[in-house]
Amino acid sequence: MEDKYLLRDARLVLPNRVIDRGSLLIQGDRIAQILAAEANCADLPQIELGGLTLFPGFIDIHIHGAAGIDTMEAAADGLEKAGAFLLERGVTAWVPTFVPDAAERYERAIDAINEFMKRKAVNLKAGARVLGVHYEGPFVNDQQCGALHREHFRTFKNIDDLDSLPTLDRPGAVHMMTVAPEIDGGIELIKELARRGWVVSIGHTRATTDVLDQAFAVGARHMTHFMNAMTGLHHRAPGPVGWGLMHDEVSCDLIADGIHLDPSILKLILRNKTAQRISLISDAIAATGLGDGEYEIWGEQIAVKNGRTRNAKGSIAGSVITMLDAVRLMSQLGFSEQELAEMSSLNPARLLGIDQDCGSIEEGKRADLVVLDQDLNVQMTIVGGDVPINDRYRS
Repeated sequence: MEDKYLLRDARLVLPNRVIDRGSLLIQGDRIAQILAAEANCADLPQIELGGLTLFPGFIDIHIHGAAGIDTMEAAADGLEKAGAFLLERGVTAWVPTFVPDAAERYERAIDAINEFMKRKAVNLKAGARVLGVHYEGPFVNDQQCGALHREHFRTFKNIDDLDSLPTLDRPGAVHMMTVAPEIDGGIELIKELARRGWVVSIGHTRATTDVLDQAFAVGARHMTHFMNAMTGLHHRAPGPVGWGLMHDEVSCDLIADGIHLDPSILKLILRNKTAQRISLISDAIAATGLGDGEYEIWGEQIAVKNGRTRNAKGSIAGSVITMLDAVRLMSQLGFSEQELAEMSSLNPARLLGIDQDCGSIEEGKRADLVVLDQDLNVQMTIVGGDVPINDRYRS
């Protein structure tokens, strides 16, 4: 694609308003200028969008795989395949998420991500960007395992326990971990993770409010798939759910598939936390995009039927949605386009500490964009200003 071009005549979903008719001047990988719809830079290539809606590209911070690719198993080519699948569904950036597993499998998975990120740095067409890695565990509560395998859970005795987890060597790579603060050494672990610049999220937990207050004091500011894999709200024991609802300084992510959380509960959470403190996630597994069937994932059989996952124990084992599906459900529940953009892009970027670079349509930010029609179907996805060659809107 040329270095400079115009995305013309689109609805623009900005952080503070929606412009019914506007245009974007793209230069390199950046949004250079927000212009009026009638802007017609005759000397520049133009893409006529004809009133379609421009959202910031979706950012998925919790995803185990898609299109038959598991983040624990994939080589760089597999990550590229998964990234291409996600790109078609509006995801411009994602954080491959690991389940607790053996050390050698962690090493292999980290090597693949390092290789993919190196490849992506020189080839914009290698699918959605990988931003880093999310360790969902292994430092979590074995009484709230969900679909995770208890045999790989750990406690935190000393720094060696953390140093044994491989990390990415790519500049700017994000490292995130879901932790249960009540495990042995949990508070010290959170303190050390925060010191190292990791994003710390509370999840798979039975922590009391006192322990959660300690976790907050040393750096935990987020909660993983809120209400799932944590003790529920009780009128004499508020637990993680009550604590999360009460603290405005704490953000949460939600699996908005209508299965992990009833739609009425989604609305209840948003009424309390507001869209400013919620990130949508997919928690998608490798079966995403493959339809109903039986799949070998994480060393066990996981069945998918009518969009619901189930392992041999009968537990839900992740989801088979994409961020686009989550956005559609939240739209059906009545949330505005600005709220949808906030929950699917800006808040995830803010959590990862990259919101000065991406996550919203603003001048100077990366041109990571998704073009949607009125039914929220993806018409085009742009990563770093790069437009698909077969784009049918190009003039």
